[in-house]
Amino acid sequence: MSIMKKENTNVAPHGGQTALTIERFNASPALAGVTPMGLKLSPDGSRITYLVGRADNQHFYDLWQMDVKSGQKSKLIDADLLKTSELSDEEKARRERQRIFGQGIMAYFWSQDSQAILLPMSDTVYYFSLASGKVTALNIGEGFITDAKLSPKGHYVSFIREQNLFIYDLQKKALIQLTHDGKGAIKNAMAEFVAQEEMDRMTGYWWSPDESKIAFTQIDESGVELITRNEIYADGIKLTQQRYPYAGKANVEIKLGIVAISSGAINWVPLGKNKDIYLPRVKWLPNSQILSFQWQSRDQHELNLNLVSATEAALPYSIVEERSDAWVNVNNDLFFLKKQPLLIWASERDGFNHLYLYDLKGGLKRRLTQGPWAVDRLEYVDEENGWVYFTGRKTTVIEKQLYRVALEGGEVEAVTHLKGDHNITFAKHSPIYLDNFSSLLQPPQVSLHDETGKRLMWVEQNAVTPSHPLYAYFGLWQLPEWGELEAEDGQSLIYRLFKPTNFDPNKQYPVVVRVYGGPHAQLAVNAWSEQDYFTQYLLQQGFIVFQLDNRGSAHRGTQFEQVIYEHLGNAELKDQLLGVDYLKGLSFVDGDNIAIYGHSYGGYMALMGIFKASNTFKAAIAGAPVSDWHLYDTHYTERYLGSPHTNDKGYEASSVFPYVKGYQSGLLIYHGMADDNVLFENSTRVYKALQDEGKLFQMIDYPGSKHSMRGEKVRNHLYRSLADFLNRKLKQ
Repeated sequence: MSIMKKENTNVAPHGGQTALTIERFNASPALAGVTPMGLKLSPDGSRITYLVGRADNQHFYDLWQMDVKSGQKSKLIDADLLKTSELSDEEKARRERQRIFGQGIMAYFWSQDSQAILLPMSDTVYYFSLASGKVTALNIGEGFITDAKLSPKGHYVSFIREQNLFIYDLQKKALIQLTHDGKGAIKNAMAEFVAQEEMDRMTGYWWSPDESKIAFTQIDESGVELITRNEIYADGIKLTQQRYPYAGKANVEIKLGIVAISSGAINWVPLGKNKDIYLPRVKWLPNSQILSFQWQSRDQHELNLNLVSATEAALPYSIVEERSDAWVNVNNDLFFLKKQPLLIWASERDGFNHLYLYDLKGGLKRRLTQGPWAVDRLEYVDEENGWVYFTGRKTTVIEKQLYRVALEGGEVEAVTHLKGDHNITFAKHSPIYLDNFSSLLQPPQVSLHDETGKRLMWVEQNAVTPSHPLYAYFGLWQLPEWGELEAEDGQSLIYRLFKPTNFDPNKQYPVVVRVYGGPHAQLAVNAWSEQDYFTQYLLQQGFIVFQLDNRGSAHRGTQFEQVIYEHLGNAELKDQLLGVDYLKGLSFVDGDNIAIYGHSYGGYMALMGIFKASNTFKAAIAGAPVSDWHLYDTHYTERYLGSPHTNDKGYEASSVFPYVKGYQSGLLIYHGMADDNVLFENSTRVYKALQDEGKLFQMIDYPGSKHSMRGEKVRNHLYRSLADFLNRKLKQ
């Protein structure tokens, strides 16, 4: 076992000594200080726009602006000018998958000339002209709409209604229906469930840059199992019909079409004989004559970048191919240069995600980045000056920084330097960017920077000064010790350990192991998180909190991530138990009073922990847990477990049910009763299995709650219940 150099536990260097209460930290917008939502730069970089909750209702948003030249802030659009009505079920589900919560203005889109803003609502679309300052409701007809967009040159508005694609000509004030066969199981220009939930693709259509064509998907859901999902609310039960693609069962059948705006004629792209595929990404080339699409095999071992002519009857051809014996991750890092026939592509082919430069025939020109570290995301390409900007973890895996590298190749340069987490938003036509920065010491703050990283102005400094709502609590704010353990295969596992407030090394303290443990996530980071409010509360209640990123988690390369392939919950739990063994060797740890707590995949890990290692964990809290991977969707589950038809033993070993008999006591499960992601059935099956075994446990089910457990009242009750449970189980 090797331990990395530790930093001594300390507290934030200023602030009062007020203790946190659960009710206070669940009012997190006020506690953390208001940082902008929906943050954007206008394409020309002249204005910063963002959503601000009202003083009397933090969850009702207006659109505000900040002039880059003057720094002056003002309300740009009052949400009261827009008629709001009940959302369609489709839009409610879409927002849940986008993790969008609130009322008023929740989405908006700049025109490319930075002179207008589109504001879609549930059944209409509003158009705001900066020149006139007026908001106009467009005459687009009756009925719910979803996925409204402004066309690239600003001449049209497009949207989906009743499973068909429509456009509205802003100059002629004419509504045009482009598809007509959407009904029942046929959906035009709409992203299927797994595309939204698992592929980060929330749309099913794409405008060509010259506005002459739209590429779109048509999905046929008739083969997907139709389930009746019970959404249980306090005042009744809503029966929801949903096509849910369970692992190993049928997906949608997908087609890719290109419709001409002038004629309405549709050209269907040949996708091959194999219909059981995914189309995770579609993107136009700058000339509007060629369309790219990424073709992914059902087992996700193959991912091809294909090009096809949009004007000729020609077959698609593949120019870049990715292969893996486990799975190929999908990303958003494809970029086609405008001035040269070149593209930038991200690949994990050498074990870490890096950027590559190709020509349009698939010839590799050069690697842009390399080394034992991962690129997070391609952020901006400045063709004029020859720079490629990206976020990554070259400096340390626990921090995300902005870097740049020349298109011609060369050394990677750090653009940001402040230690912590940098989330970057560039202007579309200018190499200036917004930096939404946070660290364990600094709640999120937003600043504007030039291409060299020089700060031009603060948008929201959010400094924890005496007037800040967090100031009174910061004197008790605890910072973690960092360390590193060695997994059974020799790979390093990074952890952070928070000691209690007023820590006494001569005492022993109970421990809460907070875990997620699944792919595409990382907890041991130097970043601010709303989850850390509850951590700080537990520290003030006399608990130690421990977090370790086990194998399978993100940003450590494919060797670290793909250990879990075909058997979930095995390597992950071994690593968490290794962390507990380390904790038990510390003199100030009460090794007989250790709990494991997680939500979603973390809830699954909590069940596996208390079922398979009941002598290690005295208590477990499992929030919205997956219990049987047969109950989860195709794209996520089969990526990591393969098909149940070929890996039946892996599915069985990865389920919690073979281990129920090992459970003794100390389990609390909570679940939202309207969860459409991890279905409530995952928990009810555990309830029944434990009851059949005569095992005692606790459960808290929340009527009407979805997977994210939103709402201040819900969260107040939830965290009070969790704190009470931990006090009873670990301190009595």
